[in-house]
Amino acid sequence: METGSKLRLADVFVSIADPRQAGKVEHDLVELLVVAVNGVLVGADTFVEIELWAQERLDWLRRYLRLANGIPSHDTFGRLFGLIDPDEFAAAFRSWVRAIVPSLGADAVVAIDGKTSRRSGKIDATPLHLVSAFAAGAGLVLGQRATAQKSNEKTAIPELLATLALEGCIVTIDAMGTQANIAQAIRNRGADYVLAVKDNQPILADSLRDFFALFKTAPQRTPHTTAETIEKNHGRHEIRRCFAFDQLDCLARPEQWVDLKSFAVIESERCVAGKTSVEHRFYISSLPPDAERLSQAIRAHWSVENRLHWCMDVAFADDQMRARTGHAAHNLAILKHLTLNLIRLDPIKRKGGIRARRFIAATSDRYREHLLGLA
Repeated sequence: METGSKLRLADVFVSIADPRQAGKVEHDLVELLVVAVNGVLVGADTFVEIELWAQERLDWLRRYLRLANGIPSHDTFGRLFGLIDPDEFAAAFRSWVRAIVPSLGADAVVAIDGKTSRRSGKIDATPLHLVSAFAAGAGLVLGQRATAQKSNEKTAIPELLATLALEGCIVTIDAMGTQANIAQAIRNRGADYVLAVKDNQPILADSLRDFFALFKTAPQRTPHTTAETIEKNHGRHEIRRCFAFDQLDCLARPEQWVDLKSFAVIESERCVAGKTSVEHRFYISSLPPDAERLSQAIRAHWSVENRLHWCMDVAFADDQMRARTGHAAHNLAILKHLTLNLIRLDPIKRKGGIRARRFIAATSDRYREHLLGLA
């Protein structure tokens, strides 16, 4: 992964149109957004907390911002975040990511996955569901797209893919995104795909199950590659085997998947408390039938669960977010992604996770300035 020079946040936010009436503006839009980033960076998860922290650190903030009228109220923060066009905010976010990470490198895994902010909904509106693109190796969010609900992911995913620089990457998606048009969209961006197959593609899934059941009766008769990993921890022993094949004529309608070159089966054998269970997961890919390469991509995909979704819930209290006015929940989620990236871009290894880093940022001006590229 190549990392470029840090871009000042003020330069990132100038592209966002101010939705307020010009004659009634007391606080500069860019300054307000920079204050909000700082607030989230130091551990504030609500607009009230952002205001309280900023009031206490006004002198420090004025080293870098004019703040002619002081710190806005939490109501002002909330109203503005509810009014800002989230598509413009997301575009500014992506521009910033491209500036600081111009290239992910060959075979970098980009996991596409969705998450619902459970308490962001209202009686007459569904909670925010955000589909994110996550660079698994770097631990960075590359972009995001909101949908009305999880079932609409297959519409949001191509729209998100069209905004990303993915040349040479491997894009991984769970079964919801296993659609022929999504495979085409990935190839259009110059990337390869590894797509999970479940019962939302029943005919394809059945053909994969039938093939693998027959293969297991006499493995030596079918050309394939294999890779194996073993994990032992907390009384659990797990063996994961990846089998990769290129017998595409054994699949149902392989021609509908652009540049399809292989399919893979992950066999997970778990032994817990003396009880053994076996699970099989199926994938199709535009990569050659290299079991080691496919296994690494599939394993990398699941980092989105603990390095993004879990992190947003535990470190950023995303599931407790109650910003429900206008676009506030969507824009605040993007702001949290930006903050997560700032912390992950720190090249100096430090003890503790994201919550610990936010605590240090709250107590150390030097560390905060370091993360923001001000030091």
